[in-house]
Amino acid sequence: MSDHRHQKRIKIMQDLFACTFSEQNTALCLEERDPESTVYQILQVIDELDEKLQSVAPERPLHDINQVDLAIMRTTLYESEHKETPKKVLINEAVEMAKEFGSESSSRFVNGVLATLLMPNGDVPEEKIEKTEVLESTEEQQPESEPSTEE
Repeated sequence: MSDHRHQKRIKIMQDLFACTFSEQNTALCLEERDPESTVYQILQVIDELDEKLQSVAPERPLHDINQVDLAIMRTTLYESEHKETPKKVLINEAVEMAKEFGSESSSRFVNGVLATLLMPNGDVPEEKIEKTEVLESTEEQQPESEPSTEE
């Protein structure tokens, strides 16, 4: 059973991706969308969202970022500023969407950017996969314990 809110976020992200694929698409979306729709509202503040995203990853111009990742981060950043959803939930949702729709490295990139923006005090949710990988690699690196000589 899929969470209704998760499906709604996916739909918004996909619509935003389609609307921002080209300037012509963006203009058309603004004409055709209901001004009350979330996608329309995101498009109205997209420059502000992009400015915030760019400030976190200045070495990667927005046009070089995977467009799916960008749509995920824009959607998440907008929701963080206009809804009362806990930031950890938003980051986890964004990471899940990045795993499902992005490239192999998308989830880490999205997690890093959004965690920096939304969790500036370092209270960052870790990806489940990364945590498992860290645990496995730590176990492999630990030296075998020597028998105790104490009696």
